[in-house]
Amino acid sequence: MEIRNITKNDDFTSIREIYEKSWKYAYKGIIPMDYMNSVPKERWGGKITENGRTDIGAFEDGRIIGTASFCASRWKKFADHGEIVTIYLLPEYIGRGAGSALIERCISALKEQGFRRILLWVLEENVRARRFYEKHGFVLTDEYMDDNIGGRDVREVMYLLEV
Repeated sequence: MEIRNITKNDDFTSIREIYEKSWKYAYKGIIPMDYMNSVPKERWGGKITENGRTDIGAFEDGRIIGTASFCASRWKKFADHGEIVTIYLLPEYIGRGAGSALIERCISALKEQGFRRILLWVLEENVRARRFYEKHGFVLTDEYMDDNIGGRDVREVMYLLEV
C-alpha cells in the first residue's frame, strides 16, 4: 500500500466515490439516506487539493482506496493545534490497515509541522470511528458542536491527541 499526497493528476471521480460510499456506509442510520442520495456526485469531497488542507490517499495496486486530509486547526480556540479533518475509506477496505496508515501519516506530518496537539471531530453516534480514533490514542474531550445535516440534528464531539 502506498500513502502519498493527492495531486491534480489523480482520479478525482474515484476520490469523490470514496467520500460518497464512505458516508453512506458510516452514517447509515445517523444521517438521512435521502439527503445523502441527493448530493450531486461532483460535490462529494468538495474542492480536493484546493481546500487549504493537505489531502493524502491510500493506494493499492495503483487504485485509490482511501483518503484523508489535515491542516492547522480551523478553530480560533485551538489555533495551536493540528487538525485531522477527514479520513474516508471504501467500505470494503475498512479493517484492512488503510485507515491506520492514513491516520499515522496525518499524525506524523502534523508533528513534523510542529504541532504537539492534534484534534479531530467525529459524529457522536459514529461508534466505529470513535473506537478507531481511541485505538490510535485520541481521547474524548468535553468539546462538542451541535449541527443539522440533512434535516437531522447531530452532535460532533472533539477528540484530542497529544504527541
